[in-house]
Amino acid sequence: MSKNRSYWVYILASDVGGILYVGVTNNLIRCVYEHRTDAISGFIKRYAVHRLVHYEQFDQIEFVIQREKRLKKWNRAWKIALIERTNPYWIDLFPGIASPLAMVITAMPVVTGSPGQAGR
Repeated sequence: MSKNRSYWVYILASDVGGILYVGVTNNLIRCVYEHRTDAISGFIKRYAVHRLVHYEQFDQIEFVIQREKRLKKWNRAWKIALIERTNPYWIDLFPGIASPLAMVITAMPVVTGSPGQAGR
């Protein structure tokens, strides 16, 4: 029996229009929680990049890694346009995914195509 796995690429921001961080994880809630509580030292902690402003779910690790690498190469304007396409007010999405109901209901659909189909 094969266990379905999910992987996420995500963008954190320090504030609206602030510093951006692109990352990848297999547990979005845990990962963002660790960033928000400064459990991980480094860039995120130093610049207080705690606001989850964008995420994409994938069902294959290879696709999420390709997407993360692609997003990291994007210029800032492209990343901002991506965020504002689905989250124009830069609302922190973490409370919505960390609530008990959100843990049962998937907030965003799984992307099954290749990362090249999802943007630049």
